[in-house]
Amino acid sequence: MALTSEQQQEIEAARTAEGRTRRPTVPALEAMLFQAMPVLDHGFVRVIDYMGDDAAVVQAARVSYGRGTRAANEDRGLIRYLMRHRHSTPFEMCEIKYHVKLPIFVARQWIRHRTANVNEYSARYSILDREFYIPAPEQLAAQSASNRQGRGEVLQGEEAARVLDLLRRDAAQAYDHYVEMLNEDEAGNRIDPSRRGLARELARMNLTLNTYTQWYWKTDLHNLLHFLSLRADPHAQYEIRAYAEAMLRTVEAWVPMVFEAFRDYRMGAVTLSAQMLAVVKRMLAGEAVAQEGSGLSKREWRELMGMLGREG
Repeated sequence: MALTSEQQQEIEAARTAEGRTRRPTVPALEAMLFQAMPVLDHGFVRVIDYMGDDAAVVQAARVSYGRGTRAANEDRGLIRYLMRHRHSTPFEMCEIKYHVKLPIFVARQWIRHRTANVNEYSARYSILDREFYIPAPEQLAAQSASNRQGRGEVLQGEEAARVLDLLRRDAAQAYDHYVEMLNEDEAGNRIDPSRRGLARELARMNLTLNTYTQWYWKTDLHNLLHFLSLRADPHAQYEIRAYAEAMLRTVEAWVPMVFEAFRDYRMGAVTLSAQMLAVVKRMLAGEAVAQEGSGLSKREWRELMGMLGREG
């Protein structure tokens, strides 16, 4: 990730500015404010603003008038209870706003989470930068034979080199044609004064999906945790998972008690169906249960055995 000197100066100016407030602040997150955390080759995540902290979740759950005098272990216990029993509204009292730079194809996957306020860089009004996501060699994998939306073995040698070459050449050519159709430079001046350029809102349709875009993304803590539970999961696509993992670090700094409960009851937990739970109870009673008599499909059985660390 390369920031221009002008962008870096803007970040430093934002970080040196200080203001007095009566609102609760979190020193660990304050230290991260505005800083760009690198993601992928040219992307980043930045925390721009936030509201609330662990105490705000507790305050909302108790509907108290202040931050209270209860011991920290009581607050921690309440937060863990709320997380464990899926009481979501207290977590909605906290909000956070991110600035994210990401490839267009990741943005289109991300935007399916319709629980945030989003404002994206507009290629109708501005010219997109000449930056493309090119996967690292270890991320160049063939299609999985067993999962239609997953990856299989990593491509090697000439096969990998050929794919990387195609990605680079196609992105570069598409961008060159984009600029040619626009017939204008970044300042908006005509490149060839003798001809008019195509409207920006039309020229953009020629760009490849690995072109980088940017947006501001604001959400509450409850919906952020739902996003992270799906996108920081090992089964999520690598590219969006890389962003989710960066955002997890901000959550840990922001609301450490909530993060701990989320890690224990969401990220590190599993969900059993009623039939799966019945099988586990039979096993605990000493019964030798096989898939054929379990009431589970072969796929469900494999999933359950995976959860239990047994061979299916």
